[in-house]
Amino acid sequence: MKKKLFVAVTNDISTDYRVHKVCSYLLQKNYQIVVYGRVLPNTISVKRDYKIIRKKHFFNHNFLFYAEFNIRLFFHLLFKKYDCILANDLDTLPACFFISKLKKIPLVFDSHELFSEGPELQGRKFVQNFWRKLEDFFLPRIQKSYTVSQSIADFYHKKYKNNMGVIRNIPLKNQAYIHEEITFPTQHKTILYQGVLNPGRGIKPMIEALKFLENIDLIIIGYGKVEEELKQFVKEKKMEHRVFFLGRISREKLVNYTKKATLGMVLEEPLGLSFQYSLPNKLFDYIHAELPIIAGNLIEISTIITEYKVGVIVEDYAPKSIATAIQNLLNDEKRVLEIQQNQQKAAQVLCWEIEQQKLDIYFK
Repeated sequence: MKKKLFVAVTNDISTDYRVHKVCSYLLQKNYQIVVYGRVLPNTISVKRDYKIIRKKHFFNHNFLFYAEFNIRLFFHLLFKKYDCILANDLDTLPACFFISKLKKIPLVFDSHELFSEGPELQGRKFVQNFWRKLEDFFLPRIQKSYTVSQSIADFYHKKYKNNMGVIRNIPLKNQAYIHEEITFPTQHKTILYQGVLNPGRGIKPMIEALKFLENIDLIIIGYGKVEEELKQFVKEKKMEHRVFFLGRISREKLVNYTKKATLGMVLEEPLGLSFQYSLPNKLFDYIHAELPIIAGNLIEISTIITEYKVGVIVEDYAPKSIATAIQNLLNDEKRVLEIQQNQQKAAQVLCWEIEQQKLDIYFK
């Protein structure tokens, strides 16, 4: 008999590569999987080997969304039978936790970030304290949990003594993708940002750094809360001819764009502990695409950059400093080649084929 696994996310599933990789691995382990998410205005249709349920919500932001999501999720789970629940991030945890206790179902928690310390919560004491209280209540009571970086795991263990594990969000070495010939809307060299367009991603400093650079433009792939704000910022800085927004691109086609760029940026800013301890999946995407990396000096990111010698770390987030780091790297063809050779070696070790095996202790 196959075990039935229920997987909860608050996104629309289509671009959640981590959840897809986890589900794909557990399918091989003879799990029958249902993933529960929501419909967004720009939701992409996807085909998966597991069942997907996406609900359209009345509210899509702030407290009302989280309340609606968890109430609807609770009642969905109440009348369904599953053998195990996987809750992704703190915002899915209330419904999943109480159902797991009520129906005596094993619960696994995957923390994609240090949720209560995210940049969006900085300066919002009431909201931040609300999420901290949820962590204080739930996390010491969960037997099986893992997260994306050692720094986050150490933070939670120091606070809750919960022995949280680490499963990094890294790509498959032999990932399948839809091959397409693509072109960028510029003939110059390009630095790439791919990912969610939320605060603190270093995009504004990067835009301003372009003023100190010639013959290299910025490509932005993704969507998020500050997308329109960034587009307005580009207009204010009169950089429309240097910064290009390509929108949301499906994971199956994204590799074509990553490989097309000249450099990749991972300039997350230290806006709260969540970012200071972050280990973004785009860092590993760039490594697998042999894209030399310009990175901020955050603990987990700089550890990978330094250990595997796959990029350069900027001194600070001043546009001039970023531009200098980029120009120095572009001027040193020998170093670029060495980085790419190092990335080839690193990709053999930093791959999901190895990392996914850590899931076995959580799903037996």
